[in-house]
This record gives sequence, C-alpha cells and structure tokens, in this order.
Amino acid sequence: MGIFLVYPIIKMAVDSFFSIDITGTREFIGLQNYSRAFSSSGGFLKQLKNTMIYILFAVGFETVLGMLFALIFELNHKGSRLVRSFMMSPLMIAPLVAGLIWKLMMSSSFGIVNELLTRIGILSKPTDILWLANPKWALIACCIADIWLTTPYMMLMFLAGLQGVDSSLLEASKIDGANLWNQIFKIKIPLIKGVLLTALSVRIIDAARTFDIIWAMTEGGPNSSSETISIVIYKTLTRFNNAGYASAMAVIFIVVLVVFTLIFMQNLWKPRKY
Repeated sequence: MGIFLVYPIIKMAVDSFFSIDITGTREFIGLQNYSRAFSSSGGFLKQLKNTMIYILFAVGFETVLGMLFALIFELNHKGSRLVRSFMMSPLMIAPLVAGLIWKLMMSSSFGIVNELLTRIGILSKPTDILWLANPKWALIACCIADIWLTTPYMMLMFLAGLQGVDSSLLEASKIDGANLWNQIFKIKIPLIKGVLLTALSVRIIDAARTFDIIWAMTEGGPNSSSETISIVIYKTLTRFNNAGYASAMAVIFIVVLVVFTLIFMQNLWKPRKY
C-alpha cells in the first residue's frame, strides 16, 4: 500500500506545485497549475463537462436497463438462466478490446451498426451518422459501448439484491392488494437500497475515470469532443510532457471523487434508528 498507493499520491501532490520539463528540471510555481486547471483558457472545464455527460448518460442507462433485466430474470422463466449467462459475456471482455470492437462496428465504411440502421430504414445511407468522426456523436458512441459492457454488472448486483428480499413480504403485499408496480417501487427497490447505492457509487467512480474504451474508439477526438478528464491528464503527461500540470489535475480529480464517495455513501453508512 505504501509503495503502490501512498507514495505515488504524495509524489503527485508534491509535483503539482512545480513546473517540470522534459529533462526533469523542476521549478516551484505554487498554485499556478491549479489556477490554470480552473481557468477558461487552457483549463480542463470542457473535459469535466464531457465527463459529467458521460457519467449521466452511461450510468443512467446502465442503472435503468440493469434493474429492468434483474426484475425480468427474478421471475425465473424457462430459459432465463441461459439468457442470463449469455448476457454476462461482455464482462469477460477487457474494456480496451470492447472499445476496439465497437470502433469497428461503428465505422461508417464497413460497420455493422450503420448497415443495420440503413436496412431497417432509420438511415438512408450508412454515412448519414459518422459516429466516431462527428463531434456530436463521438461521446455518445463511447457511452453506448460502455452501456453494452457494464449493464450486465448492474444487472448482476440488482439481481443479487432482489433475490435476498424476503418472499413473505411480497406474499403479504399481494394479500393486501398490492399490484406489481407497487411491489417493485414500494417494496423491492426500497429493500435493496444498500445494493443500489453501492452499485451506483462504484459505477459512477468507474465511469468518471474511464480511459480504455474512449481511448480505443476516439482517443478523445474529434476536436476533443469525447475527451474526458482521464484522457486529458494522460495527454498532458505523455504528449506535452507537463508532469506538474497533469499532477495538479489528477489531485483535483482524486479529491472530487473522494468527496463524492463520502457524500453519496453517507446515507448508506448511516445507522438505522428503531
């Protein structure tokens, strides 16, 4: 923990107060890197906006779809176990590989996505939507790949929580006249609140620091339209050799995620009052 977590974080925090060139020469500049990060010119406010859009779009759809599939599979219809096993297959694929797969699928030249949309009549020709070359669609395309990859994880978490709900409560609610809608929103979801908050917090943090899928599909382009905080930190460090500025952005990013986690999970950790 000291070697691989504590020391790197301390080193990163110290470097954020310096200007470090490609030769390793260090010059103390105080809080200039932090002020630059929040400035309108040269800052990473655009990347912060892209990251928030990515989180809201991807995690929102994953939560809704994951809960929907979990409720369906909880009914345990014939063949549901086989279908559930197939749905878990994306979790076996590395995010980088998933990004490369979706990059090929969304190609306007030979991608299967536009070809299918054309055949069913949504598009007039495959080049109508340039998923990875159009700034309006690039970030959404990355979100779609993330939704496909991670929805099974949310489904698995919610299904585990639903299977732990006491069946006697559901039987009692049926006797009292509760319909399926009431059972879902007044009994099942409130009872798995802990699982729901845990899954959401893990996915939000994971989506906020997403790198693999976006890098494989667009590398943050075109014109930085799909560039998130993780991408800009990586580019600042490796392409522009500005370790001090990259460290400052990373420190801000870590602080934001830690504060979010503490606030988001506070209700989950709060002891119940009887």
